[in-house]
Amino acid sequence: MRDSLLLKYTTCAAATAGLLLGPQSPVPARADVPLRYVALGDSYTSAPYVSRVRPGSPAKCRRSELNYPGRIALKLHPRDFTDVSCSGAALRHLTSRQGENPPQLDALKADTTLVTLTMGGNDIGFDKWKTCALLSLTDPNGAPCRKRLRRDGGGDPFAEAFARTGPRFGAALRRIRERSPLAEVYVLGYPMLVPSSGHGCYPRVPFARGDVAMVRNVQRRLNTMLARQARANGAVFLDLSAPGHDMCQRDDDRRWVEPLLPGMRAAPFHPNTNGVAAMTRAVLRALRYPVDA
Repeated sequence: MRDSLLLKYTTCAAATAGLLLGPQSPVPARADVPLRYVALGDSYTSAPYVSRVRPGSPAKCRRSELNYPGRIALKLHPRDFTDVSCSGAALRHLTSRQGENPPQLDALKADTTLVTLTMGGNDIGFDKWKTCALLSLTDPNGAPCRKRLRRDGGGDPFAEAFARTGPRFGAALRRIRERSPLAEVYVLGYPMLVPSSGHGCYPRVPFARGDVAMVRNVQRRLNTMLARQARANGAVFLDLSAPGHDMCQRDDDRRWVEPLLPGMRAAPFHPNTNGVAAMTRAVLRALRYPVDA
């Protein structure tokens, strides 16, 4: 990408951030500052099985070459591009190793100008959805997962995780700002797993009818928390929770998250090619970069 494109990028990104969130730390609108992009995140960033694994990346991270950071890089042609997203990553992996993957924040430099991040789902308990799926077989018309989680933890089984994760996410955004003070930081929310209303679509998506509302509520709380922390810490939140793109959608072109089906185009309960494309468009539009419809 020609250095002059950065002038367009910095000016438009700063204007977008100000429009959405109010005054931000300024990004110098200098044509001689090249675009340097770092992608952080968990499996919703790495996008397992959407495409072939990015060469040189740790195998356990299942980092697809055509995940949303890879697609953004193909559009923007940054001077530097580093994708350190990894399946299973939690906020602690921003500052500590995750197997072969170094601490993700180590990728940030003082001259980084663009950072994207999708993280927090593993911290609040996305792994519990596996339990919900298995328990749905025992009582598809009831709420077996909600009963189990309340029996194990009492009350709201996610309350403690949310109380802990919110401040940690805010602290992570501040660390990003400290390491890369010139960077525009975009936090991408999580696409919805289940429809915005109703009882789901068992057995196509293995959540019991009475558990669907819990799954929906937890995702909404997570996205709300991410948006609040982004606003409070100088980042831009991009909402991917638009209805009509959940796992229950039978139209392959509308579905952003892949259910457990034959011929899956992604890891189950994760963004498929359409979801990755939607996340890519969200970032490019925030940067006011021309994108396809």
